[in-house]
Amino acid sequence: MTTPRDGPAPPPPDALVETAPAETPSVRRLNLMRLGYGFVGVGLAVVKWPLLFQDIGSVPVLDGVVVCVLTAMSLLMFLGLRNPVALLPILLFEVLWKAIWLAVVAVPHLVAGDTDAATGAILISCSLIVVVIAVVPWRFVRRRYLREPGEPWRLAPPSLHHSQR
Repeated sequence: MTTPRDGPAPPPPDALVETAPAETPSVRRLNLMRLGYGFVGVGLAVVKWPLLFQDIGSVPVLDGVVVCVLTAMSLLMFLGLRNPVALLPILLFEVLWKAIWLAVVAVPHLVAGDTDAATGAILISCSLIVVVIAVVPWRFVRRRYLREPGEPWRLAPPSLHHSQR
C-alpha cells in the first residue's frame, strides 16, 4: 500500500507514451482531399459500375474480381468525401498500388518496347494518379503514420498498486 510520503506509483514500464496527435489538415487541404476522393470515385463509378449490371458471370473470374474490388473502392472514395482524414489510407492504397504497377509492370514493358494496347490503356489510367499524389497531405501522413507511436499490441498489465486495494 502506498503512503502519502511514497508518492504515486510509477507507471508500468510498457505503458503507452502519450504524444500529441498529428494536427488535422486545414479545411483547404481537406477540400483538396475531397477533390481527390471525388476524382477517383467518379472515375471508377463511370468505368466499373456499368460492368456490374452486365452479365458479370460471363467474364473471366479475375476480371470479375477486379470489377468488384474497384467498385468497392469507389464506394470508399465516396465515403472519403464525408470523412477525408479517416479514409486517408484508401488514398494511400490507390497511390501505392498504381506506383507499384507502374514500376514493376509498365516500365519494363516500356523499356523493352513491347507495350501492347491493353498495357498502354492501363498506363494512361494509372498515370492519372498524379492528381491523388497532389492532394494527399504528405506531412500529415508522415507525422500520423511514421512518427506517432503505433497502437498497442496488447493491453498493459494491471498496475500492482491497484491490485493491492
